[in-house]
Amino acid sequence: MSTENNTNFSRRGFLKASSLASGGLLIGFNLFTACKQKAEMPIDITKLNFADFNAFIKIAENGMVTIFSPNPEIGQGVKTSMPMIIAEELNVAWKDVVVEQGVLDTENYTRQVAGGSQSIRFGWDALRQTGATARQMLINAAAAKWGVSASECSAKEGVITNASGETLGYGDVVKEAALLEIPENVALKEPKDYTIIGTKAINVDIDKIVSGKPLFGMDYKEEGMVYASVLRPPAFGQELESFDATAAKSINGVLDVITIGEKARNLLNSEKPGWSVKLSNSDKVVVIANSTWAAMKGKKAIKAVWKEGSPLESTDAHDKALVKLLDGNKFKTMRSDGDVKKTFAQADKVLERTYESPFLPHNCMEPMNFFASVDDAKVRLVGPIQTPEDLATAVATMLDRSLEDISVEMTRIGGGFGRRLYGDFAMEVAEIADVIRKPVKMVSSREDDMTTGVYRPAIKYRIKASVKNGEITGYQLKEAAVNGNMYGLIPNFFPAGAIENYQVDVASLKSNITTGAWRAPYTNFLSYAEQSFFDELAEIAEKDPVQMRLDLLQKVKGTKDEKIQYSPERLEGVINLVVEKSGYRTPKEGVYQGFCAYYCHNTHVAEVADVVIENNKPVVKNVTVAVDCGIVVNPLGAINQIEGGVVDGVGHAMYGDFKFKDGMPDSSNFGAYRLIRNSEAPKVATYFVENDLSPTGLGEPTLPPAGAAVSIAITKATGKRIYKQPFTKNMVAKEIIG
Repeated sequence: MSTENNTNFSRRGFLKASSLASGGLLIGFNLFTACKQKAEMPIDITKLNFADFNAFIKIAENGMVTIFSPNPEIGQGVKTSMPMIIAEELNVAWKDVVVEQGVLDTENYTRQVAGGSQSIRFGWDALRQTGATARQMLINAAAAKWGVSASECSAKEGVITNASGETLGYGDVVKEAALLEIPENVALKEPKDYTIIGTKAINVDIDKIVSGKPLFGMDYKEEGMVYASVLRPPAFGQELESFDATAAKSINGVLDVITIGEKARNLLNSEKPGWSVKLSNSDKVVVIANSTWAAMKGKKAIKAVWKEGSPLESTDAHDKALVKLLDGNKFKTMRSDGDVKKTFAQADKVLERTYESPFLPHNCMEPMNFFASVDDAKVRLVGPIQTPEDLATAVATMLDRSLEDISVEMTRIGGGFGRRLYGDFAMEVAEIADVIRKPVKMVSSREDDMTTGVYRPAIKYRIKASVKNGEITGYQLKEAAVNGNMYGLIPNFFPAGAIENYQVDVASLKSNITTGAWRAPYTNFLSYAEQSFFDELAEIAEKDPVQMRLDLLQKVKGTKDEKIQYSPERLEGVINLVVEKSGYRTPKEGVYQGFCAYYCHNTHVAEVADVVIENNKPVVKNVTVAVDCGIVVNPLGAINQIEGGVVDGVGHAMYGDFKFKDGMPDSSNFGAYRLIRNSEAPKVATYFVENDLSPTGLGEPTLPPAGAAVSIAITKATGKRIYKQPFTKNMVAKEIIG
């Protein structure tokens, strides 16, 4: 389960370490002279003489500590919480810590990825070890200075104290500590002794965010930089045939018009383009200008002729093809227990339902953008990316450069949700910079993002279950998805192991529309389908839906099936907690409650949605959430992630819709694409299961259950079930009950 998994990940390593002659580890600890002894801290901490290097910790002689956060920050809070973990074990006061964003550094860090809600989970053990090792080095240096045993010394808030009561600050011994052997097997703190972890820490960037100081990729500028706007095919399946740039070149501020695409095609046709590469085969027209406005204006003036390179697809055709896949027999079986066909044949009752979801764009608040500078010596990339190492590898391959030539600096990301796992926009600017040999920044418009991006794939699920003598005897899940299928762990989520005869089959529809991860991939829709189905299954089995799940979980306890991903005890815990806190057993008059429990991204979550009828329409008022994510590093950041996930899940389940016709999306901006509004967002009440288990992720796990809880509550309010998202477009006139 969770603790064992964290141990394994620790062995694999979160940070890379170099062996020393002593057999110790180099942990990127910079020790140097920065300020005069006992100097007062300057008001402007940026004036401290910190040395430049890319590792985790720097210490100045005045005791100020800089901690680098290695992973991309996309609003999930790791730039705050990862340094908190190091600072806890280092035993420094959080007020004395300065946090900086790390750059791509494959020598000192591994898994510099923002995805899968895994940053804290993967980093937990290694980050603690980093802080604890640094603390012990400082204690050892102080002990040597006093001529006493290190075991007689302790550290608190950056001050080391010996048995006689003498003290030395971390800054007093930094030079001596640099000469000592790196200690091994350093003891880590017990959770009961934490003073930073578990406290509410304000986002380290909040002042810059609210005051508009440069932080994001859109803010990045350099002297002599030019701007680029890229004209891409207006429909998926189209390719550039010809263009006329006469009008564009006459616009004030436009410097040049070029084409790119050849090097991208070479990469796509190579043996290993990389999973994160989502590039078009077509040539693209690029307008180079001295401002974003001029570049975008010039792009609109380009007269391009497009040809059909592959069929122009439409949602209607996708729907028919996905249904055909579900009706067919060409499936890949991802898990099979027992004999589902036999149980269906012998059942008293069989329930079968099909659930449907549309494509969805990511709609990050910050449009895609990136900076690149290319010369014969190096390729420098700066901007918002969730996968910096994959980007560096892809650009090196595309430009036929050594990987050592590529540097990637990460800005804060104004929304990712999986979109910036794919570096197509950054690779475009790298190809542009390679052509013009000037520092250049590519900026996309909102319309560019929505119409030429990467999308959540359209998916249909068909679920079938059998009931015999009031018990669930068989369960089969079939998935038909565009461009791929659920990842391999999902078939081992609940109800795997709880139903003796259980099978998961998948089939894929190939499409030229680029699809990819979208916040909580696959589970963002599967949870709604599966948990709505369970609610209806409880109805035909004449069981209480909550008790039915609790009874099923009893069958998993003590399992020896190592493939099972979830903990029945932890899932049971969040169920009981949410039932208690939401008043699920005793709802108020006029309030209809929907219950869902779900495990994904290593975290167990249960939610209850409260729906009322206002003006003959269902309205989501409240959502109660119970979460078991192990130790909560930063409760303030955790609650933000939980509430954001719920609102996102409710909003997209209720309103999110996106269709294609002749290869073109039907929405190009928020005027046509419906998002949840502030007045529609439910109040969210969060409750944590307290334990000392290693932490798991929170960026995604609360989104999937939200749609299911809302759909079940709407069913109670209207008497009808919903089988297709978005809910608002698939709730036809219904009799209101109550």
